[in-house]
Amino acid sequence: MQDRKDLEKELERELSEMLSDQVVDSEEERRKKERSRLAPKYEVRIQTQLDPIVEETLKYRSMGKEIDGRYDGYLKRAGVSDRKEEN
Repeated sequence: MQDRKDLEKELERELSEMLSDQVVDSEEERRKKERSRLAPKYEVRIQTQLDPIVEETLKYRSMGKEIDGRYDGYLKRAGVSDRKEEN
């Protein structure tokens, strides 16, 4: 019983030391840290001449036959005639 109380006191003391050792940031420093963790409001998008998904799909279709045609809708939206590589 005494050992348990000693252990509890030791743990409380260690916890108290750990909490008191931390540097208390000012309000401004805390806000800066919070802002740095937030996701940016804006995304940077780069417009390219060639769509890598279209190019890769056409390349795969030139190598073999696609079973389900899952990218047909995407190719139509991209303005590429579907299955132009197939014979």
